[in-house]
Amino acid sequence: MINIAYAMGQGGGITGQGAGGFSSLIPIILMFVIFYFLLIRPQQKKTKEHREMITRLKKGDRVITSGGLHGRITAVNDATMTVEIADKVRVKIARGNVGQVVQTTSQTQETKKKKG
Repeated sequence: MINIAYAMGQGGGITGQGAGGFSSLIPIILMFVIFYFLLIRPQQKKTKEHREMITRLKKGDRVITSGGLHGRITAVNDATMTVEIADKVRVKIARGNVGQVVQTTSQTQETKKKKG
């Protein structure tokens, strides 16, 4: 019993507990700020750029889907698009599945003008 009373008596009392609550919160806030700038903010930026790229898609653009298919857009709807992956081979995909635009219609026309 005496050992327990002695161990409980060495805590330091009430003097340092008020500042300890706020100072223990600072590292958690700092970690959140670091995660925001290193993880959350770049991901939001990448998502915004992808969304803008999808809205700019038009007929004739060459694209690569998220599944790896390369093709040319032949028709565009609100939610889907038709992509020609070979001669007379067309597949319908969701707009969100476009990974990147390889060549746009205006770039294709400029290339043809330079060749011809």
